Amino acid sequence: MVSRSCRCRCSTASSSCWARSSRGGCGGGLPPSPSPAFPRSTPAASRSPSILLGVVVPLSCPAQRWGRVSWTGSWLGASLPPGSGPGRMSPARRCRGMRAAVAASVGLSEGPAGSRSGRLFRPPSPAPAAPGARLLRLPESGAVQAASPERAGWTEALRAAVAELRAGAVVAVPTDTLYGLACAASCSAALRAVYRLKGRSEAKPLAVCLGRVADVYRYCRVRVPEGLLKDLLPGPVTLVMERSEELNKDLNPFTPLVGIRIPDHAFMQDLAQMFEGPLALTSANLSSQASSLNVEEFQDLWPQLSLVIDGGQIGDGQSPECRLGSTVVDLSVPGKFGIIRPGCALESTTAILQQKYGLLPSHASYL
Repeated sequence: MVSRSCRCRCSTASSSCWARSSRGGCGGGLPPSPSPAFPRSTPAASRSPSILLGVVVPLSCPAQRWGRVSWTGSWLGASLPPGSGPGRMSPARRCRGMRAAVAASVGLSEGPAGSRSGRLFRPPSPAPAAPGARLLRLPESGAVQAASPERAGWTEALRAAVAELRAGAVVAVPTDTLYGLACAASCSAALRAVYRLKGRSEAKPLAVCLGRVADVYRYCRVRVPEGLLKDLLPGPVTLVMERSEELNKDLNPFTPLVGIRIPDHAFMQDLAQMFEGPLALTSANLSSQASSLNVEEFQDLWPQLSLVIDGGQIGDGQSPECRLGSTVVDLSVPGKFGIIRPGCALESTTAILQQKYGLLPSHASYL
C-alpha cells in the first residue's frame, strides 16, 4: 500500500521512508528493499568502504533529542542522486552513487572524480530549541468563584500542575513572595533537576511546601506551640525545624533540619493539598541572580520546565525588599529562635516570636 503522505511513493510507511532528501520522501533511516541495484549478496571484498560505513548518533545530539534524527541501527537516511533507482545505473555509477549517498549522510564529500580522500562539510546550524514549558495564566485574585469560568481555568491549572509534578517534572509557580520552582520532594530525579537547571550548589537546602498547618507535624518534630505555627503560617516565612523520617533522604541529606513553607497564596495552598505530598520549593532564577516577580524575568529557564503557572506580577517591584523572599527562622532549639535570612517579613515575625511567645534570639544553626 502506498503511503499517501510520502511524495516518493515508496512502499513503506511515512515514518520509515528513506528517500527524504532527494525525492521528497517523509524521512527515516533504512535503505529500500533488496533490488538489482543494491544486491545484498555482493561479496564483502568488492564493496566500497563507504558503503560499509556505520553512523552513530550520540544521545547528546540536539537533533536526536528533538526528534529530527531517525536512528535505525547504523544507517541514516542517505539519498541517491536523481535517476539512480533500480535498473537505471551502470555498475560503476552504482558504486559511486552509493558512496556519495552515504558520505553525504555523515557530512563528507567524495572530492574530485576518482579521489578517495573525504572532505568534511560544515554541518548545518541546529534549529533553535522551542521552549519546553506550557504557559497557563491564572484568573485574577478574587474572581475565582464556584461554578464560574474563572474557576474552570483555576482548576485546569491545578490539574495540569499536579500531573506534571507526579510525573517528576519541574513546574514554575507563583507564591506570596516570589516566583518559585516546585517539584515532588519524594522524587530524587526531580530534586537533581532543580539543582541542575538553577546551577545551585547541592550543599544549599530546598524548602518544603505544604498545604496545611496540620501537615507540619507529619514531616517535622515540632517544639513550639501550635498557636505559634498558626500565627506565622500561612505567610511569607520559612520555619526551620528538625525533620522526620517521612521525608525523602535525598532531600537535603547533609542536614537533619528542614525549612517549611505554607505560602499565603491560594493557588499554592490548593496545589499542595491536591498533590497530597510535600513539594520541594526554591526561587525561580539562576543561582546568585535576582529573584523573579513575574514569569518574563525567568524566561531563560522555560525550555527546561514542563509548565509555567502565570499568576501575574508579585508585589510592586519597586522596593528592594520585594525580592528578599520569605523570612527564614530557625525554631529547632526549644525556647529560642534564629533569623537565618531577614526576608520581607522580619519585623512582624520577630515581634510575634519575642513579644507573644517569649522566645529568645539565638545564633542560626540552619545551613
